[in-house]
Amino acid sequence: MAHVNDTPQNPPTPPRGSGPRLTHVRADGSAHMVDVSGKLETTREATAQAVLTTTPEVMALLTEGGLPKGDAFAVARVAGIMAAKKTPELIPLCHPLPLTKVTVDFESGPTSVTVLATVKTRGVTGVEMEALTAASIAALGVYDMVKAVDKHAVISEVKVLAKSGGKSGDWTLGETR
Repeated sequence: MAHVNDTPQNPPTPPRGSGPRLTHVRADGSAHMVDVSGKLETTREATAQAVLTTTPEVMALLTEGGLPKGDAFAVARVAGIMAAKKTPELIPLCHPLPLTKVTVDFESGPTSVTVLATVKTRGVTGVEMEALTAASIAALGVYDMVKAVDKHAVISEVKVLAKSGGKSGDWTLGETR
């Protein structure tokens, strides 16, 4: 029986030059969960979005609460919050984090609804994946509620809009690199 200890058999590959590197992949190509034990605890926050596109008629049903299954936004909001808390169970290499805030909001347009999810923690690693998971699952919740009246609804534009905290600092989509 092999002895298990805290030292990895194949440590991560050191960076070559100044180019980017994948922190979850070892030199031999195997995936591992990154060791964050040496990182400083800071307040970290991330906001992500997902967009569901549908018809003007369905948007009217959504905003007026007239869907056959009920209040889509209430159901999707709770689904998104639950999803943020379950992220490390869904995405294997994500660290479990003590989330201090999860908000899921909706911006309605004539033919689309934008889901905005913001997640916050005080920890040693960021919450981008939790925000993306919350936005994605909330959009899936809306889709589930509208599919009875629009089987052609589309979810797109899933992306991180902003993050703050940690060694890499603050970042907003659209800023120059």
